[in-house]
Order: sequence, then structure tokens, then C-alpha cells
Amino acid sequence: MTRPLSFSAFLMNTPNHNLHGLWREEEGYQRNFNDIDLWVSLAKRLDEGGFDSIFFADVVGLYGNHRGGWEYHIEKGLQVPSNDPSMLLSALAVNTKHLGLAFTASPLQEPPFNFARRISTLDHISNGRVAWNMTTGFLENAYRNYGYEGLASHEERYGTLDEYADVLYKLWEGSWDEGALLKDRESGIYADPAKVHKINHAGKYYKVEGPHLVSPSPQRTPVLFQAGSSPTGRDFAARNAEGIFIKAPSPEIARRQIEETRQLAVQHGRKAEDLRFYQGLSFVIGKTEEEAQRKAIELENKIDLEMMIAHMAGAAGMDLGNVSLDTPLENIDSKGVKSFIHWIKEYTEGRTPTVKDLALYHIRTIRIAGTPETIANQLEQWQKAGVDGINVISATIPGSYEEFIDYVMPVLRQRGLARNPGEVHGTFRQKLFGEDRLNDRHPAAQYRGAFGPSTKS
Repeated sequence: MTRPLSFSAFLMNTPNHNLHGLWREEEGYQRNFNDIDLWVSLAKRLDEGGFDSIFFADVVGLYGNHRGGWEYHIEKGLQVPSNDPSMLLSALAVNTKHLGLAFTASPLQEPPFNFARRISTLDHISNGRVAWNMTTGFLENAYRNYGYEGLASHEERYGTLDEYADVLYKLWEGSWDEGALLKDRESGIYADPAKVHKINHAGKYYKVEGPHLVSPSPQRTPVLFQAGSSPTGRDFAARNAEGIFIKAPSPEIARRQIEETRQLAVQHGRKAEDLRFYQGLSFVIGKTEEEAQRKAIELENKIDLEMMIAHMAGAAGMDLGNVSLDTPLENIDSKGVKSFIHWIKEYTEGRTPTVKDLALYHIRTIRIAGTPETIANQLEQWQKAGVDGINVISATIPGSYEEFIDYVMPVLRQRGLARNPGEVHGTFRQKLFGEDRLNDRHPAAQYRGAFGPSTKS
């Protein structure tokens, strides 16, 4: 029997996330992203509407220069200003019952000991609904913000993330044994010190004594997500992740990526079904196909294409700000641009793709426009390709999600593609895998019971 798809709202605590410039629209309430009521009301709607999770992307620096400098990003609100999503999750945790709460953070931002403490605290507050998107960070400015000369090498960044995760696993899974927390009023013993251990980690990047200061939370280790697409990133995901975010341009490409990553997981001693894949998609919904296509064109005309270029090129360390949108891509001497040309040609009907097409490609390949029935048909194709969930990308907040919940979700439920709201209770991991804790095949499991008397010095 095929599982229903899992639905996650893909967001960022900023005025512009993926589809840029739409905060200017009357219904673009993401412009008020500092208003906690916006997020609380959205989270409640998602919770009641059958979404499994809300996921916040994050960056801690500016994207690469556009038009020769960084001022453009400030002027347009290109993921700046932005707020710390982990702080926001505390408020959402106490205003929702079932919704998984996922956020992005990298080793760059915080030593592992304190990060472990914050995650465990959030997991307690939410009764086990927290997830962490494990990332290395990829922006030059972010690294300079934390005292580095510049961006560390790709291999160095993943080496750091590997050890960072290892420290966290030791704290979350190994520092406190099961049954350590007693709260025995008669004896006056709150916790059994024989079952609480220092981890005494000493590695290349970190030295952490322990013990973990937080008693085991409902999940111990949060649900672990990852979105790396490089060979190193996909290998890391195959070893460590439970959920993997992808943005494949077609179901067939998604199928290949999913199958290859599942095979990697098996090579690392896990099972193929230990991974859940979430495809990022946006939706334009109409009562008829004609209305949906008209709305898609109208929306496309409202999106700031130059901002789209600034985002994509800036993430790759390129400045295309002084290049006309009509410039043929083949005339731009950049390896980053040329890597896109193969896929973009498929969407430009044989003509020479331009810089504008680079932006349109990003918009159109992750978009489904149609009636709720058409959308359900296409989601079935993504599911058949191996996709387990959909990261729903918004044009406007909260409108994009309200429309999806009101019109698409009922059709999906009729076809068994979506669960009923609140159908699965308990932790976020329970929703995804039917259990509260990491399974024994995950590398974190090796630290259960691994620390004893020798670590108590």
C-alpha cells in the first residue's frame, strides 16, 4: 500500500524567500514577517489543514554581489532583513498540536554543546516535533560574519559538519541513559548520576566534555533533514539524514536522484526506506485549466526576475547585475551559468536561452498550474517517481497555503495522497517513520550505552 504524501510549508522569516518581489502585492503579507501573529495564525492553519510540518530555511549572510555591490540586496529585501527561525519555533510550538517544526542551522553559527541544548529544549517544549536541517553554509559573507577570512573549502565545510553531528549524537543519544531521570520525591533523587555521562569528545574541530545538560527529550535526536546536491553532500545525507529536500526539474530526474541516494544509504548500512524525499514545488490553482494558466502568467509578470537572477547567481558567487536579461547565456563566460544551459534548453523550445530564461526556468520547473484534479494527477507522478513529500513553496503568505488547503487537499485526500488532519499523533518522527526515536541503523545509535564509568572523570 502506498503511503500518503507528507506536506511541508517551505518558508523563511524574511520578506523574500524563493519567488521574489511578491511582498509588494496586496496579499503579500510576508512583508510583515516581524509580526508574530502572522506566523502563529499560519502555523495553526497548517496544523488544522493537514500539513505535517513547517520548514524554515535560513542564511546568516548576504548573497554574492549584484551590480558590483551588496546594496541591491538591502534595497530589494533579498533574504535580508531576516530573523532567527529557531526563536520563532518556540512560539509556534505552543500554538500548534501536531505540526512538525523544522529549521536550518550550520556549525558556523553556534558551538555544538549549546546547539544540542537549544534543540533538546525545543523538543521538550513541542512534545517531540522538532527537526533540524543540517547544512554547511555556503556564503562568503556568512563566514566573514563569524570571523573567517572567507568561505572554507567544500570538503572542509563537510568535514566540520561531520564532526559537529557526531558531537550532537553523543550528547543526544549517549550522555543520558534511559531511566536516568527519576524525580523521586521520597528519596530526594532527581536523576541517577550513574546513568548520566560526560562524552569527553576531542576531535579536529571540537572539544566537548559534557554531560548534556538537558534530560532526554521525546525524540532525543530531532528529525534530521539535509539538502546537499553535491556528491559529498549526498553521501553525507545517505549516512545521516532522515529527510532530504530536492528540487528536481522533473519526476524522472527526481527518480534517478532518489534511487542513487537510497543505494548510497544501503551501502552505509542503512535501509532504503530510512530516507524520505521532499520535492520543492509551487502551485497556481484555478477552477479551470484556462484560469490556472492565466493566473500563472499574471503571477510570472509580478515576480521580480532580476531578483531571481541576483539570488541564483549570488548563491553561485557570480555577479550578473550588469548583464541584460536578454543576453544569451552562451555569451556569458561563467562555469556556473553554463552548467544550467543543458536543462534550460529543454524549456526554451529550441531557441537560444537568455539570462531571463535562467530566472523563468527556476520559476516554471518547480511550478504546477492547474485545477485541483490536475495538480493531484501530477503529484501522483512525483509520488511514483519515489517522492515521499512535497515542500510547498509560497507566492504569498498566507494565501498560497490557504488556497492549497481549501482546494487541493480535499482532492488529495479522496485519492489517498494526503492524510486527514491530526490522523497521526505524537512526535514528528512518529508521523514519518512510525517511531519516536532514531532506528538502530543510524550512526547516532552507536552512542547509546557507549559511555560509562570511564567517562565520569
